[in-house]
Amino acid sequence: MRRMIAGLRPLWCLLLVLVATVIIGDLAGLIPAPESIWWVPGVVAVGAVSGAGLQIAPRAKPHSLQLMSCPVRGEWTSLNTPGQRLPSHGTRTLGQWCAVDVLKPTTESTPPLLHHRLRASAPEDYESFGEPVHAMATGTVIRRRHRARDHRARNTWVSRLLMVTVEGLLRTLAGPSALLGNHVVVDHGDGTVAVYAHLQRNSVLPETGARLRVGGVLGRVGNSGNSSEPHLHVQLMDRTRLSTAAGLKLAWHDVILTDELDARLAEFIAEPERSAIKDMPPMGEIFTTPWAEEPGRRE
Repeated sequence: MRRMIAGLRPLWCLLLVLVATVIIGDLAGLIPAPESIWWVPGVVAVGAVSGAGLQIAPRAKPHSLQLMSCPVRGEWTSLNTPGQRLPSHGTRTLGQWCAVDVLKPTTESTPPLLHHRLRASAPEDYESFGEPVHAMATGTVIRRRHRARDHRARNTWVSRLLMVTVEGLLRTLAGPSALLGNHVVVDHGDGTVAVYAHLQRNSVLPETGARLRVGGVLGRVGNSGNSSEPHLHVQLMDRTRLSTAAGLKLAWHDVILTDELDARLAEFIAEPERSAIKDMPPMGEIFTTPWAEEPGRRE
């Protein structure tokens, strides 16, 4: 039942657009309202049902922890991570139950999370931007997008506010692709599917149908889609369609935790919750991978 309701996501989005159109049209006097006020509860009810429908997500059957290779090389830190809690992003929708966000550790030149300037930071100002992204496991590319622009960070108060309100809503209504930005979806052939999101424009290397080996470079870190600053978002699912997919438990077998914390993320750092996956880096902890950077490989 949950998958069926989640699969109706385009319908819920369409109904919300219609509700918003009716409300705005009535307030602006562009739509003649009926004399009876009973249409108001009806519109509110449709909006409430549609909003609730967008929050319903399927849950995967009981499964073991999926161990895979880390998709980045060198020194990184984690932000929204299953090493802190589940669901890692606060929702199960769109297969995000065990999603991970990673970015390069803070340096003296890293822009602040928020500042009072009028103009937000450019993606090129961040160390994460342009870093190679590697396949976590062998699989086949079944979907890709590579032409979305890399927008500026959302690190001014105005841009952050617009992101969590207007921009976030518009991207949600536009569909998963608008949220993911440039991305690659890889089917591993064993019932697991990986998504690599917010990639750099025109950096996606493999074509749809290409076969990737573990460690092969598939793109570079960007700032496309619903992203506040350049970072990599990865997640593991049980289906190829995001709206009906359930997230799967994921851990990287080749990371080394340093017990060092990223100073810029200090305000978000807390003790991991009971639901956290112990093998994954918790919020704000810097980790490394022993892999050397290697060129893209395909079968």
